[in-house]
Amino acid sequence: MSITAALKKDLPAGLVVFLVALPLCLGVALASGAPLMSGVISGIIGGIVVGFISKSQTSVSGPAAGLTAIVLSSITQLGSFELFLSALVIAGFLQLAMGFGKIGFIANYVPSNVIKGLLAAIGIILILKQTPHALGYDADPEGDYSFFQPNGENTISELVNMLNYIHPGVTIIGVLSVSTLILWDKIPVKAFRFVPGSLFVVVMGVLLNLLFVSTFPALIIEQSHLVTLPEFDSSSFFHLPALADFKNYQVFTVAVTIALVASLETLLNIEAVDKLDPHKRESPPNRELVAQGIGNVFAGFLGGLPVTSVIVRSSVNIGAGNETKLSTISHGMLMLVSIIALSPILNLIPLSSLAAILLVTGYKLAKVSIFKEMFAKGWNQFIPFIVTIVAIVFTDLLIGIVIGLGVSVFYLLKNNFRNPFTLHTETLSVGEVIKVDLSEEVSFLNKASIRETLWQIPNHSKVIIDASKSSFIDEDVLELIRDFKTTVAPERDIQLNVLGLREKYKMSGHVQFITVLSREAQQALTPPAIIDLLKAGNLRFTEGYVSEKFYERQVNATSLGQNPIAIIVSCIDSRTSPEIVFDAGIGDLLIVRVAGNVSGKAVIGSIELAVRKIGVKLVVVMGHSNCGAIKAAIGQITDGHIGFITEKINAAVVHAGLNPLAVDTSDNALMEKVTCLNAENSIRDILSESAYLKQRVGQKEIGIVSAYYDTTSGKVSFNSLQ
Repeated sequence: MSITAALKKDLPAGLVVFLVALPLCLGVALASGAPLMSGVISGIIGGIVVGFISKSQTSVSGPAAGLTAIVLSSITQLGSFELFLSALVIAGFLQLAMGFGKIGFIANYVPSNVIKGLLAAIGIILILKQTPHALGYDADPEGDYSFFQPNGENTISELVNMLNYIHPGVTIIGVLSVSTLILWDKIPVKAFRFVPGSLFVVVMGVLLNLLFVSTFPALIIEQSHLVTLPEFDSSSFFHLPALADFKNYQVFTVAVTIALVASLETLLNIEAVDKLDPHKRESPPNRELVAQGIGNVFAGFLGGLPVTSVIVRSSVNIGAGNETKLSTISHGMLMLVSIIALSPILNLIPLSSLAAILLVTGYKLAKVSIFKEMFAKGWNQFIPFIVTIVAIVFTDLLIGIVIGLGVSVFYLLKNNFRNPFTLHTETLSVGEVIKVDLSEEVSFLNKASIRETLWQIPNHSKVIIDASKSSFIDEDVLELIRDFKTTVAPERDIQLNVLGLREKYKMSGHVQFITVLSREAQQALTPPAIIDLLKAGNLRFTEGYVSEKFYERQVNATSLGQNPIAIIVSCIDSRTSPEIVFDAGIGDLLIVRVAGNVSGKAVIGSIELAVRKIGVKLVVVMGHSNCGAIKAAIGQITDGHIGFITEKINAAVVHAGLNPLAVDTSDNALMEKVTCLNAENSIRDILSESAYLKQRVGQKEIGIVSAYYDTTSGKVSFNSLQ
């Protein structure tokens, strides 16, 4: 996407994030017992400094609500805000060391049920915390997301208290704003939809309150229910760290605590935000730790609060339609301009308008469909998901995640205690396919290495993910494969085959190409897997999206030998060759074309040679509609050597209980029945005449199956595999 196109989405998104983030920054500072503007300073640093350095396209950083209790107790313990800033500088350098030490990998080992529980919990908390603001009760400061509040209340008691303080003007704006955001995408006038709904409700809230001032005095919203941005005073804006007190051991204790907690919160947040990203981009965790560390060094020297990636602002950013990190940077720049020049204008914004944005964001994070989706995945996924939600809602983010992790690990150990496994990548003989063979058992502990392998695959590659040997694949890994299949591979022009997935995973195989296979790869395929390949190729053929064959490469690759996956006994008048019908490449299939698919010594000898010497695993006898040989048999044509063919086909006609001369060859259903019976008879002849093939089929070393090709639709249907 061009910079101009990105700006069209990122600047409006940055404006929306700025409007939401500004009161949150002030609220976090208030809840932390720090100077009010320290939160704004961190918001500016999180947007501009961290935004420039970070490679996350969606994450928005700022003062951390999850650290309010730690900041409050640390300031009290150290005795001054300036001494706390010294600890914050050290914490920033510790985060830099973590980033350069590449410890960001730990986020990859948080199960997706916990991450999804985190997102849903944040959604529920937003609904619970913002409902009072939407109705006019603003006792709970913005940015406090813990269950227990500094004023002695809790989330539930505040909802009860809210009933005594409902403000009619605030409520009207809050209800109208929520309704507008819900209906925004359904507005028929396209001109309005170019404006983010979040920005529209903010402007609407300001205009409605101005209308109340001039027309409905009883509905006027007082300043206590509006954004309250202090006037800019350069003399008191910045606070400097007490560098002379670095030797105080308590400073280092606080610094280590902040560095560890802020890093963990950041890593969990970017993991969660990457799941919300519609493009499924990956935020490099170590680079993020470096960015956050530099941000916290700046915050410490300039008088700010600890900076982390913030899930609420990041969710609003994605919901507002951002494309790149320009939205994060622009929100920081807007915050810088606002404290210098825009205070009078921003102080007109009703808090209920901003609460409405967060309420709708909360609903999107905690939709009922998410709970249904997790329930459908089974108790092993659902219970840790629910426990994480409940724990976060009734404690705080970090404690809740620790509890959720504990429950998830319990279920992992209870149900999925497995031996270690190996994961390897392989390039096939022609060097044009990257092959990822999943081992017998794959747990979420392997998610990091699998994701690193898949996400580092070059653009425009051909990839096979083979799960045919896997008896167990964890849901986290399946979700990773889904993301790669549905988003990453299409966006990076990667052609992908996903083979061998079992039915219990509720995830179908995915085949986009058939390439020249090596001997090893040929022997790894099973007859059912080969049928899946043939079905997928036929689907591409019928739907008109056949794969690129690279015939020149295939000619070179097969010039000294071939490793076909099947031998097809087809009919001479089947209109086209099986290679085309199955969208196969050179050397992928061996073809025997004989009128009526009948067997004979030459046909059976060809099949034995294909199985014994070439390694074929599947024999397909494929009849087709409107077959001339079938019609010849029904018409009792026996001239010359044609009688050898029609005599064999007559067995199928008689088997169907028909009188050959009386059969109506225009009856398609009847002709299909005879054709299918004839293919089955050919299979019986093959197995009765070849003890070798019968033995191999009986031992399940190879498979044999009949098929029917509809020349009208191009579709091939398979019967039961033997």
